[in-house]
Amino acid sequence: MPEGHEELSDDEKHLASLGYTQELNRSWSSFSNFAISFSIISILAGCFTSFGLGWNNGGPAAIAWGWPIVSAFILVIGLCMSELVSAYPTSGGIYWWAAKLGGPKAGYYTGWLNLVGLIAILASVAYGSATFLDLTLGTFSESWLAGYSLTRTFIIFLVILVIVATINIFSSHLLAVINNVSVWWHVVGAAAVIVILWALPAQHASLSTVFTTTVNNTGFFGGSTSGITFLLFVLPMSAILTQYTITGYDASAHLSEETKGAAHGAAKGIWRSIFYSAIGGWILLLTFLFAVQDVDGVTAGGGAVATIFSQALDSKWAGVVLLISTAGQLFCTTACQTSASRMLFAFSRDRAVPGHQLWSKVNAGRVPANAVIVTAAIAAIITLPALVEVDINGAPVPIAFFAVVSIGVVGLYLCFAVPIYYRWKAGDAFPVGKWNLRGHHKWMAPVALVEIIVTSIIAMFPTSIGGAPWDPSFEWKFVNYTPLLVGGVLILLFVYWHVSVKKWFTGPIKQVTTVAEELDLT
Repeated sequence: MPEGHEELSDDEKHLASLGYTQELNRSWSSFSNFAISFSIISILAGCFTSFGLGWNNGGPAAIAWGWPIVSAFILVIGLCMSELVSAYPTSGGIYWWAAKLGGPKAGYYTGWLNLVGLIAILASVAYGSATFLDLTLGTFSESWLAGYSLTRTFIIFLVILVIVATINIFSSHLLAVINNVSVWWHVVGAAAVIVILWALPAQHASLSTVFTTTVNNTGFFGGSTSGITFLLFVLPMSAILTQYTITGYDASAHLSEETKGAAHGAAKGIWRSIFYSAIGGWILLLTFLFAVQDVDGVTAGGGAVATIFSQALDSKWAGVVLLISTAGQLFCTTACQTSASRMLFAFSRDRAVPGHQLWSKVNAGRVPANAVIVTAAIAAIITLPALVEVDINGAPVPIAFFAVVSIGVVGLYLCFAVPIYYRWKAGDAFPVGKWNLRGHHKWMAPVALVEIIVTSIIAMFPTSIGGAPWDPSFEWKFVNYTPLLVGGVLILLFVYWHVSVKKWFTGPIKQVTTVAEELDLT
């Protein structure tokens, strides 16, 4: 090594072999890498905020049986991605893998789907945080403005986005600390909620009620909970509860350039965050279901968990449960902001985004501040429909929130499918990393692809009869606008690709031509 040059670490050498110099601050431990994915999955967020999707589209039985079944498929997807990140630990993550294995066009579409999905997840988690913060303040303070206000909730949502963006901009080290604390908050907080809901309610639901009771609160098929239409159209939507909650674990890949020992740490961060969240989430959801005092009352409340808490607990204890969840959701929002901004940074670094010079720029703290700001702003814009009030069967149902949830699910899981497919196609020619599936990709990859395709179709379904174009009660405010937004983005990308992008976009750029050049050995 020539005099005046520091010896590069193994991580920096690996990154150089992929064509990049070490721009971001590599200060995250393997635990911190696991922590950010665990925080984004956040059983204190998804299990609470999207519980209504499970309840309204199948009821207790759909949640009790559906969660472990869907979780098993998601773990297969995560294991496939763990193998990919071990081989290619870059901030571009899924987009980079797709471009490397399938070419520039595959990378281009994958990157945009990933970006849309991450921003939608940021929007949905921040809005859920705002909703639960409003509920918590109303529970603890009689002076808090009476009644639910969409405008007030949206203002809180905007404030949360500003605070989280500020934290992301000014301290990378603080982010790592926050995510480490978040893990323990989720573990201890979830345990506290479980203890409260088992110890304090006067009675609990029976096994039969939890595992066999079905609900159809969508308005479809006259509320029927039997027959082929219920099984094929209504019940599948309950899977989005699990699919939405256990997502965002690609954050471990996006933060791999900031993680020490990334080839091992980021790979384990993905599958471990899924595995532990699946177990903890199922226990938490079963606790909710056993705490139900009146099934019809929960259905009348739109399947909201707050209704369960108000049935089973006095107002102060219900407030404690809401507070624990709200704090977990705020941790989750912070992590989502980090992941979305890193994806935009990496995609812009490869010049695939208009204005890429701005979004790929890092500040003095080596944080992509502009990318943080623009992702927060777009998250606010796509959630504007949440200002429209919607009632179904007399119950307030957050159609716009469910739509943003579905956009996140479709965007993220479709982009996951692309590199998984190309890795499967590559077979033994794929250059495995330190952590790999030892040949099990041969059956795991097709299983993962089928699950992703089925789930993405389900996420396009209308969540209420008023959102079905063929029904006389159709109104635009009831529409699940997932296919409109995702489809619109894909059409724009198709046009942009053929008019301009294919003429100049060659996939990930190389900041370093060879490892030897990075080591100054030429």
